[in-house]
Amino acid sequence: MTIAMFKNSINNYIIIACLALPCAACNVPALTQRAANKATPAGYNNDTPADTANTARVQWKQFFTDPYLAVLIDSALNSNQELNITLREIEISQAEIQARKGEYLPFLSARAGAGIEKSPRYTNIGALEESTEIVPDKERPEPLPDYQAGLYATWEIDIWHKLRNAKKAAVLRYLATVEGKNFMVTNLIAEIANSYYELLALDNQLAIVKQNIEIQNNAFKIVKMQKDAARVTELAVRRFEAQVLNTKSIQYDIEQKITETENKLNFLLGRYPRPIPRNMQGFEAMVPDVVHAGLPSQLLANRPDIRQAEQDLAAAKLDVAVAKARFYPSFGISASVGYRAFNPSYLLKTPESLLYSLTGDLTAPLINRNAIKATYYTASAKQLQAVYNYERVILNAYVEVANQLAKISNLGKSYGLKSQQVQALSRSVNISNALFQSTRADYMEVLLTQRDALEARFELIETKKSQMNALVNVYHALGGGW
Repeated sequence: MTIAMFKNSINNYIIIACLALPCAACNVPALTQRAANKATPAGYNNDTPADTANTARVQWKQFFTDPYLAVLIDSALNSNQELNITLREIEISQAEIQARKGEYLPFLSARAGAGIEKSPRYTNIGALEESTEIVPDKERPEPLPDYQAGLYATWEIDIWHKLRNAKKAAVLRYLATVEGKNFMVTNLIAEIANSYYELLALDNQLAIVKQNIEIQNNAFKIVKMQKDAARVTELAVRRFEAQVLNTKSIQYDIEQKITETENKLNFLLGRYPRPIPRNMQGFEAMVPDVVHAGLPSQLLANRPDIRQAEQDLAAAKLDVAVAKARFYPSFGISASVGYRAFNPSYLLKTPESLLYSLTGDLTAPLINRNAIKATYYTASAKQLQAVYNYERVILNAYVEVANQLAKISNLGKSYGLKSQQVQALSRSVNISNALFQSTRADYMEVLLTQRDALEARFELIETKKSQMNALVNVYHALGGGW
């Protein structure tokens, strides 16, 4: 018999057996499934013209040109513990694929054994053995030894693609873990870049505070001289002294924030605390690059988290198919071939000691299918969860990009106005000091002007930091960096 003839005979046997089964074996509960909505708006807002150019396609090394920042990101991609944990998850998913693949292939095992058996004399088996001569004129050994060696094979024929679909689902989940790793890379790069720009902003704020302390100390000395000349009271001296002390306390608050931000970066880099090399100059002169947001539909291809949700959705659909196939009959084949004898010298004697078997079995659930139904309903519910999660991820991606694009635009306008405010207040400080020395201005005007100027410069630095963070965040939101 050829292999093709054997397969045909098996298929005919399965069809006849399935027709003979009760309808309940093939009656699958009906479920309502839902397709995912992938539709996205034509643009992120009405003011932005549609453009197919997309910043997300730029690699992070070309997007972040600061050499100190590039070194930090590169080190984190090699040493970050959370990223390395995710890489091990990918290895686990690869192993799961091999396990699922092996389930629909034949299982072949070798077995060898030895034993001894004594049957009671007054039983049908004992009576037959007593009257049987295995070798003429030679009594049967009692008790009877048993030696055997052979090959055994089992194979479940995957009629309804239950096992193949389980393997495909494992492949899709492996691809989802890869996309999850890519999304983590994007998040890690964005977090490091934002922390780096925060560190630069703190450095500039610290420099501003030190400059103000020097200015306030000079003003404090002048006030004390004027007090000695009876031109101001002791109240003015104490107010100026309190202002100097308050500014010095701000200095130590900023130094603490610098330490915490450096340690946060060191943690992301997977190392113990140490100073972070950085370019402390030129932060205020940084200008965010022009961002090409592209089309919202491009998010489906560029965002790793969207692709991850898409792979999870496809795997969930296959899980429903696998659960559904459990209602149908399954067909298995088992075979064995080997040798068995009561004496090792007869073990390889052919055909007397030869044994072989070939069995086919068909099984189908008939009664008490609650466990199968529960698995089926669970798989269906998880498929609906995957649909809603996929739609949520797409919506979240669109909202993130729209928010960051608006933020970049508004921060640019705000920074221009704050720059003008700082220039005006800086001139006011010089004017107030000169008027105070000529007794044409009250000391409170000097204090308030210095405080306003300090706050305005702080806000200018914060706005610049927000600009750079928005640039990083829109690059992240578009799906770049991985």
